[in-house]
Amino acid sequence: MAADTLPPLALTMGEPAGIGGDIALAAWRQRESGIPPFFLIDDPARLAALAERLGLAVPLAVIDHPAQAGERFAAALPVIAQPLAVSVAPGAPAPANAAAVRASIARAVAYARAGEAAAVVTNPIHKGVMYQGGFRFPGHTEFLASLVGAELGRSGGREVMMLACPGLRVVPVTIHVALAEAVRHLNRADIVAVAKVTAQALRTDFAIAAPRLAVAALNPHAGEGGAMGCEEIEIISPAIAELQAAGIDAVGPLPADTLFHPRARAQYDAALCMYHDQALIPLKTIDFDGGINITLGLPFVRTSPDHGTAFELAGTGQAVPTSLIAGQVQAMEIAAHRRRAAHG
Repeated sequence: MAADTLPPLALTMGEPAGIGGDIALAAWRQRESGIPPFFLIDDPARLAALAERLGLAVPLAVIDHPAQAGERFAAALPVIAQPLAVSVAPGAPAPANAAAVRASIARAVAYARAGEAAAVVTNPIHKGVMYQGGFRFPGHTEFLASLVGAELGRSGGREVMMLACPGLRVVPVTIHVALAEAVRHLNRADIVAVAKVTAQALRTDFAIAAPRLAVAALNPHAGEGGAMGCEEIEIISPAIAELQAAGIDAVGPLPADTLFHPRARAQYDAALCMYHDQALIPLKTIDFDGGINITLGLPFVRTSPDHGTAFELAGTGQAVPTSLIAGQVQAMEIAAHRRRAAHG
């Protein structure tokens, strides 16, 4: 089914003192370049003040329902009002607004699950500010999973974070934990579970009929046969054998220092990495401005820019919407792939 038959995207406000508003306004101004229609769940007064500060001619259309977004998008940026608790200046966050940020995310998910939004695209949040405001999740990914926790539990699924740019998709097995904790808690079951979700998502979300997974080693030189660590022998290799027995095309453990050059990347559809920076360093090196975050395994589509709140750029006009736009385009493509897969 074509993307133009799907409902609009739901875009969250993100941290209101960060660059989320800046890039949302900038993305709408590029709407004639093929960006899917979207609506923003945000405080209209904040957006109007920000547009004036940036000198951007962005008319706002306050709407009550996502169905109104499509008809308004060409002439104005559709906004479903989510008032802030306190006014905020760019670069000066207020923890009192954490509840509004959280509500923006929850409302976007509700619209997506009801079929009123094609997908959720989340602007960056600042975890430290959110924690001060009572947020109790390590990050976006875990909060999104909590909103559908019972459904994930019944299906035996789990949320998985993928980072993507043209030419590379990476999936970390461990995410928002200290490196020492990541090594300590790495286990065969998690590798297998994350790989299975990834392989399934490559089929349904990216229309790759026979996905190929490259599994990174943890230690230098893949452990050198145990001379520099035994995780490859005791954990990673048995996980790969289990995946292969389940019919998944997985190879490794492969030394991470030779996994990301162009010839290597041509041999797989996604790289399974053992910890956060092993995945994100190559992705951000290859495409710092255009990389995106995709949450796999959820019963709705979610993407996000792969950058932070950038307080130092907020309200300056220097923030670029490249990653947000890439996330919007990818979100609509995934939604279309899922629709086709569901309808045969």
